[in-house]
Amino acid sequence: MHIAWIGKKTPFCGNVTYSREITNALLDRGHEVSFLHFAQEEKHPDNSPNCHEVPLPFIYKSQVYTIPTFKATKVLTKELRRIKPDIVHASLTLSPLDFVLPEICEELNLPLVATFHPAFDAKKDAKLNPGTQSLAYQLYAPFLGNYDCTIIFSQIQREVLVKLGVPSENITIIPNGVDPIKYSPGASQIKAEFKAERLFVYQGRIAPEKNVESLLRAWKQAPIEPGSKLLIVGDGPLKYSLEPFYGPEYNIYWLGFVADEERRIEVLRGADAYILPSLVEGLSLSLLEAMSCGVACMATDVGADGEVLEKGAGVVLSTRNVRSQLRTLLPLFQDHPELTTLLGQKARQRVLERYTLDKNISKLEELYVEILQKPRMQFIRRA
Repeated sequence: MHIAWIGKKTPFCGNVTYSREITNALLDRGHEVSFLHFAQEEKHPDNSPNCHEVPLPFIYKSQVYTIPTFKATKVLTKELRRIKPDIVHASLTLSPLDFVLPEICEELNLPLVATFHPAFDAKKDAKLNPGTQSLAYQLYAPFLGNYDCTIIFSQIQREVLVKLGVPSENITIIPNGVDPIKYSPGASQIKAEFKAERLFVYQGRIAPEKNVESLLRAWKQAPIEPGSKLLIVGDGPLKYSLEPFYGPEYNIYWLGFVADEERRIEVLRGADAYILPSLVEGLSLSLLEAMSCGVACMATDVGADGEVLEKGAGVVLSTRNVRSQLRTLLPLFQDHPELTTLLGQKARQRVLERYTLDKNISKLEELYVEILQKPRMQFIRRA
């Protein structure tokens, strides 16, 4: 099958990781992929025999949204007409181009699938309260019915979109997934490297929505023993404002952005607990990676993360008073290694049951086949 994938390769964010993992898995299964992504036109595409890159011109792009040039629509239409894929799959980038894609594919008679995964607060957005994340859902909902199918990550996300008027038959849940062989429990030297008896880890962007400051303040206020260390893995706009919290005197170490996947896996394998204090999320891939490595996890009930950890697979935090909850839980996890061992085992089992990349790619292939087998008359776009 030939899939035209529309997404992002930079800057680093969940959309970029999702696109990379899914397209690589599709290639491994023998499919052909044309990757259309926002990049400078003069940049030479890094093509391989079964994967062809096509740059789309843009004015601005960030982790949150992308502004294409006026030329981007013509470039996209021309390239789709040239490559003639079997199906188009767009990992929606919060871009004006997302809203004209259905018209382009209708003109070219191409079936169109979307993945819609902006971060959200499950409790607030389920009630459709005003806010930046809710606005993204309210903005996109009237248009998602124009895609032949929209992939989302969780049941709570389905409920939000259905309330906003997206036809339920146009929605399919296929969550993020990880490779449980690559991300698995194993030996690690990270504790020895940092002379830690107990190791706590945060891995993600250092940005306001990640609420890292609450974790750092809770760590400094809790009765933490000298042998317990906290590693912060990631980079972002709040790095410099949070620097006063880092340092050996607090047993807090900032590793920065770690590009080496093996190094990130080593950190997770050596961790006793993983903490994700976010105020909004989609479905955190970093959380799934930690769980797959057998790490006890604490995460706030935002996006699909609470659903991932439900029924004992981890500790679900409320977004209210995150700092006070962590002040209580950090010493508990520190002083009771049997608790972290048990939660780590349950986390690993949850991933094996629901969140393996292999199973989810199979579901995606089945969805592609189902859409391609539908009579062409069903691909009528909604106004």
